[in-house]
Amino acid sequence: MKLSEREQGGVVILEPKGKIMGGPDATLLHDKIHDLISSKKLRVVINLADVDWMNSTGLGILIAGLTTLRDNKGDLKLACVTDKIQSLLTITKLVTVFEAYDTVDLAVASF
Repeated sequence: MKLSEREQGGVVILEPKGKIMGGPDATLLHDKIHDLISSKKLRVVINLADVDWMNSTGLGILIAGLTTLRDNKGDLKLACVTDKIQSLLTITKLVTVFEAYDTVDLAVASF
């Protein structure tokens, strides 16, 4: 997985590409979210448009990021969720936990 970052309207947009699984991917996303919290950047959107697949470890990474940000008075929202990932979120009932938007702009505006 590759991870790029940009900022729009005071919201950090993380854009992973590839698969979100365990191992180095877990560390990369986890560390990035903690770096953002340390920098007081507490509004985060994860753009999932270029994520091919995610396993249970990947879901755990998203849940941990959401929890950590909310514990620090921030929030994490999802954008451009692909059909495969949407189905995974539905099966695991995480659609009720994450706010997901069709576009990055809508996710950013929701803050």
